[in-house]
Amino acid sequence: MASATVSITEVCATAQRASRELATLGSEVKNAALHAIAAALTEATPEILEANARDLELGAENGLSAALLDRLALDAGRIAEMAAGVRAIAALPDPVGEVIDGSTFPNGLRMRCVRVPLGVIAVVYEARPNVTIDAAALCLKSGNAVVLRGSSAATHSNTVLAGVAVAAADGAGLPRGSMALLAAGDRSELAELAGQTGVVDLIIPRGGEGLKAALKEVATVPVIYAASGNNHVYVDAGADLADALAIVLNAKLQRPATCNAAEKLLVHHSVADTFLPTVLAALSEAGVTLHGDERVRAAAPGIALDAVTEADWDTEYLALEMAVGVVDCTADAIAHVN
Repeated sequence: MASATVSITEVCATAQRASRELATLGSEVKNAALHAIAAALTEATPEILEANARDLELGAENGLSAALLDRLALDAGRIAEMAAGVRAIAALPDPVGEVIDGSTFPNGLRMRCVRVPLGVIAVVYEARPNVTIDAAALCLKSGNAVVLRGSSAATHSNTVLAGVAVAAADGAGLPRGSMALLAAGDRSELAELAGQTGVVDLIIPRGGEGLKAALKEVATVPVIYAASGNNHVYVDAGADLADALAIVLNAKLQRPATCNAAEKLLVHHSVADTFLPTVLAALSEAGVTLHGDERVRAAAPGIALDAVTEADWDTEYLALEMAVGVVDCTADAIAHVN
């Protein structure tokens, strides 16, 4: 981790040096390192869970919502899934050296377009400690050094996870500095990372709109911005309403703080009076705050519903909250989503 004695600039410079050696390593070395990381995660499960418990305790004290605490939480099963994910990445074909295009000119000159590592990838993410391992494994597999910056909410979990992975990777023969975790400091430190032009080759943010906006203000390094997960469920006129009910409840309630959770529900007008009272009652009973348009509120007069706003339609709640609307046809539903 970057500290008072090891600056962000120094961490990134070390990663750049490591990236040059990492780019030339064979698949067997990288895969062996990934398998070592997976085994180390399993072995360190008690230590990881102890660190995560500290983060969860502090998160509760700081008022994190139940959904965000679930996003932060680890258990033995989730750690096992992380390890399995690392092994799955190790089993993928090595992208480095893959020829993706080519041609021969009339004079006999042969040209090829070949995949090569980018160099140093910085991944900035919020309170999801599993990203520490997911991002590191993907970067290392593709021959890139990785600099990680998680959030303060997951400091203890990320520190242990990164420490376990770094030790395993170093022991398996990866160059020192191939993976590093920065302290989750303030926005000035984010700006320092985002300004490592010529050292960091790409920044990938995994988080909400606030994180993306903060990076846009300061980044001089190229950034890949992912779209928000403003996911919709549409219930058409011919839908099996029992199946639709199960799908909506699963999509909203299973893990509401993840980016693939449902945030919006659109219902065809011909089934609105039948379906909406049932599904909204179930969502409300589960603690979901509901926002509905005028037709929704008319179809379910006994359900507590706030009037939906334009801002609601654009919001990725990442919480037990949902906006609901009635549409006249499938084309209208598609237009609404677009």
